[in-house]
Amino acid sequence: MPLDPQIQAMRDRRARAGEPPLYELSIEQARAADLAAIQADAGSPRALHEVHDRKIPGPGGVLAARVYRPSADPQLPALLYCFGGGWTLGSIDTADALCRSLAAEAGCLVVSVGYRLAPEHPFPAAVHDCHAALRWVAAHAGEIGADPARLAVGGDSAGGNLAAAMTLLARAAGDVRLAGQLLVYPNTDQSADDASMRANTDPWLFNHRSVAWYARHYLADPADAADPLASPLRAADLGGLPPALVITAEYDPLRDQGEAYARRLAAAGVPVELTRYPGMAHGFFAMAGTVDAATTATRQAAAFLRACFTSPKD
Repeated sequence: MPLDPQIQAMRDRRARAGEPPLYELSIEQARAADLAAIQADAGSPRALHEVHDRKIPGPGGVLAARVYRPSADPQLPALLYCFGGGWTLGSIDTADALCRSLAAEAGCLVVSVGYRLAPEHPFPAAVHDCHAALRWVAAHAGEIGADPARLAVGGDSAGGNLAAAMTLLARAAGDVRLAGQLLVYPNTDQSADDASMRANTDPWLFNHRSVAWYARHYLADPADAADPLASPLRAADLGGLPPALVITAEYDPLRDQGEAYARRLAAAGVPVELTRYPGMAHGFFAMAGTVDAATTATRQAAAFLRACFTSPKD
């Protein structure tokens, strides 16, 4: 189908304003522009029972974290959420409205982690920061009011990539048992050259040049593209990973690799729900203030998380 009218209107506003693509800006300019754009489209932040910031230990030093509590329940299921931004942009603040909505809709505690960004901290810094945050949530569940037996990971775009990588690390280490993984238009193959990557060239939307720009900053060594922690689709075995919801967008260079990852998970025996949102472009999940499908997708994600948290455990 054609671009959704709300996405088309956003694209046309950018074109009329002559907004430069983020990949034509300096890192500092791109980070500021990304935050401003996301906050403009995110809608009014949901009020919650409690939101507070924490400092937690990471492999390279102290990490920022934000804990979202939708109710006073002393033992809520918990989602560790990784923000998007190509491992180069983004922050806890860019994901704030989204994390509030997920906490409210899913009835779970959400912890957002401020992992280190490239190019200052290239791969695999972000992966190990997120895994450290996951271990921290599991170890301090009682302190923050989370149920250590009901933990999930999630993220959008680069955050979806990090969430998928965390499931691989958690499986290998056997340190945290996960109830589910929420992967929203995730990067799964740093070397992808597929139909959606080639087709999405519009400079006013996230496109193949955007993907390449982020990857150049994240992968200091291009050979790292073959590492499953950078490209989860390249993992030899995806068996034994937690149930997944994979959300993709029709007009997204990452569409095909996200859907290929869902198929690989299913082939490995992992329960998978895959939904492609027609007419949508990359980034729509964070646009609840301007794009109706973002609210639909958030509710779908919340329903998936609730099901994961209530499924019988072995």
